[in-house]
Amino acid sequence: MDILFAQIQADLRSNDALRQSGALLQALQQSAAGKDISSIAKSACEEIVASPASAVCKKLAFDLIRSTRLTADLWETVCTGIRTDLDFPDPDVTAAAVSILAAIPAYRLGKLIADCNKEISNCFDSPSDNLRYSITETLGCILARDDLVLLCENNVNLLDRVSNWWKRMAQNMLDRSDAVSKVAFESVGRLFQEFDSKRMSRLAGDKLVDSENSLAIRSNWVSLMVDFVWKKRNALMARSLILPIESFRVTVFPIVYSVKAVASGAVEVFRRLSKSAGNAVSNGSVIESGNAEKVVGVSDVVTHLVPFLSSLDPALIFEVGINMLYLADVPGGKPEWASASITAILTLWDRQEFSSARESIVRAVVTNLHLLDLHMQVSLFKRLLLMVKNLRAESDRMHALACICRTALCVDLFAKESVRRGQKPLPGTDIASLFEDVRIKDDLDSVTSKSLFREELVASLVESCFQLSLPLPEQKNSGTESRVIGALAYGTGYGALNWTEPALEVVEVCKPCVKWDCEGRTYAIDCYLKLLVRLCHIYDTRGGVKRVKDGASQDQILNETRLQNLQRHLVKDLLEVSTPRICARLLWAIAEHLDLEGLDPLLADDPEDPLNIIISNIHKLLFSIDLSATISNRLQDVQAVLLCAQRLGSRHPRAGVLLAKELEDFRSNGLADSVNKHQSRLILQIIKYVTSHPESRWAGVGEARGDYPFSHHKFTVQFSEASAAQDRKLEALVHKAIQELWRPDPSELTLLLTKGVDSTFLKVPPSAITLTGSSDPCFVEAYHLSDSTDGRITLHLKVLNLTELELNRVDIRVGLSGALYFMDGSPQAVRQLRNLVSQVPSLFFLGFSFKMQWIFESLSKRETWINFVSGWALKCCR
Repeated sequence: MDILFAQIQADLRSNDALRQSGALLQALQQSAAGKDISSIAKSACEEIVASPASAVCKKLAFDLIRSTRLTADLWETVCTGIRTDLDFPDPDVTAAAVSILAAIPAYRLGKLIADCNKEISNCFDSPSDNLRYSITETLGCILARDDLVLLCENNVNLLDRVSNWWKRMAQNMLDRSDAVSKVAFESVGRLFQEFDSKRMSRLAGDKLVDSENSLAIRSNWVSLMVDFVWKKRNALMARSLILPIESFRVTVFPIVYSVKAVASGAVEVFRRLSKSAGNAVSNGSVIESGNAEKVVGVSDVVTHLVPFLSSLDPALIFEVGINMLYLADVPGGKPEWASASITAILTLWDRQEFSSARESIVRAVVTNLHLLDLHMQVSLFKRLLLMVKNLRAESDRMHALACICRTALCVDLFAKESVRRGQKPLPGTDIASLFEDVRIKDDLDSVTSKSLFREELVASLVESCFQLSLPLPEQKNSGTESRVIGALAYGTGYGALNWTEPALEVVEVCKPCVKWDCEGRTYAIDCYLKLLVRLCHIYDTRGGVKRVKDGASQDQILNETRLQNLQRHLVKDLLEVSTPRICARLLWAIAEHLDLEGLDPLLADDPEDPLNIIISNIHKLLFSIDLSATISNRLQDVQAVLLCAQRLGSRHPRAGVLLAKELEDFRSNGLADSVNKHQSRLILQIIKYVTSHPESRWAGVGEARGDYPFSHHKFTVQFSEASAAQDRKLEALVHKAIQELWRPDPSELTLLLTKGVDSTFLKVPPSAITLTGSSDPCFVEAYHLSDSTDGRITLHLKVLNLTELELNRVDIRVGLSGALYFMDGSPQAVRQLRNLVSQVPSLFFLGFSFKMQWIFESLSKRETWINFVSGWALKCCR
């Protein structure tokens, strides 16, 4: 190897261009093989870069420099050679010197381009196509970089020069050479992408973040380019048409971006941003255009692009389609532009050479569904659902499902609002019709299917309903972008409760989910039951269907009847529920809001009677010895059922009698542990008290609040079940996808313009309370029961050791502080207060604080149970 390196260095020292080029090629081969060529790089810097040599040797030497690391003194040698070559008579040598500028370290780059300003500027006027290409390509890479923006921030003279170079690159888009024109389009497009997507360069592993001045500088350059493209748009479109077809694609984005920036008013934002820093260059070529000119300009670009939607090149079809969608969303945009683009993009789905981009195809289509007219949206739904089902990446599938579900709800809302205004109903716009495809329905109805897609679909639909129930944020400084006909929910004035109509259809469509066996996962079913409970609370299903004379509208009566029927169907579905965990949750969701007074008393002994079905399922859960129930945490299931029994027995006399017998049997059964027995005794006391004091029924059960108290969460470092980890992953995907669509974060540009965050943009997230603590390799799960009748708190802890070893001196500490509000401010409690001489408001809550500590001398691989019961007597003024 030493002999080879010595030969290479000898050849480099010769004045023979052929030997030098051969030596450089050999050195590059050694570098590619992983050899250390730093000694050869030193010779190349001294003998080739800093000395006269042919253009080929210069180019090869610069390639060699890029493949190794140079010391500071060698970079000085390189910079000296570059300064000489920039004024060299042979333009090919100068082109080679220009190409290495992008590799110069940031600490040396500023001084070099400042010293060589005149020579660099002269390259733009060179008659050599090769030199103009090289300077346009190299500066296009350098000038949008973060390090150069930072240099310009601290050097006004450099900022002036760089701004002038951007103008020269913009002019090169109209250069006579096809290669120069293409690379100029690419350079301007790169500037727009850097600015628009906020992607930062990574230098030496560090990510540089824009300051306000840096943002102002970039904004100034972007506004310069936008004004130039808008002014020269016809010439630029004509120039792009005579480029080779494989080069046309790079011309699309810069033209579309600039025209949209002017038409939407975004360029005004850029100009204001560019003036926010004192060192930003003033833009002297501001273009003022009337609205008519903007509309014509956008239409001209669309006319320019449309023929390429039928190209044979899939990448070109995709590029043109995406950018036409971009234009459909500006003032004067038309739904047919979006329709043509989406139709063209969807043709790529079955093309073999473009199969790797299926995720991109779906994302592009579903993200822009709102731009289509209603007929097009409806016609695309079933096809899109099946396409989304076949996506491989879960994140892409979830984002696409979120888009589809949001648009489905918007279509449904808009169609219902149109009917209320006297317009003819549009068929196929209701939720049930949009999700009626046979393959989708079969997947929803199947009990044995292992498809994760259907869980994602239910979760996305339900989460979208909850987002729809929130007031939509008003983005005040979002420019003049308009939503065309398809922007349904954004422009529709609908009443506060109208969101419940599509939500009611969602719970009807997704009803089969309660029968699913999801391998222990409960996230989708929890979402579903949470929405069901919320709707039952809003329509007050406990009180039965309202009547016209009570002030109910026909729509309300219809919706309440549908909801009552749905409850009855779900009661029958209890017999087919797959796991005790889901059965317990469904029991609570139904029993809490069922109209017990509306049940037919003649059906008291009928096994089809809803109350009898509910109580038989309560019995089945209390006395279940199924292994799967133990695995899925029987403790929580039994607690849910006992809570359900307390509320049912307090609300209805017949239910109280039947449940009292069940609870007595359960107390005396070996399946009940100390916590269950204690809780059962309290519930029996409550039911007996309520039976003898009907006027005090509020003591056993409060008003329904529409809350769903159960959750799939596990607040532990390690998941005891794989399905729990899957639930957390599914939850994160759903929330991210939904929030991206319904509540997008305001852009940095908007925040800077508004000088702060408008309260309508951001919503405060709900506070989370962790109920369990963890310490690897052990973790603790905790449940607490509180009873307002005798003021007793039971804390139930389960300590698990997940290792194979026996652990010594395991220290477990549990702390709890705060206040328990026993009456929860219920109206019944307030009414009872009026009858007291003095339960004093302070008697209605119990402040407590305690800390417990257990030290286990030995904790083997098993479950350790801890019961802590503490009681306080509540004083009562009678």
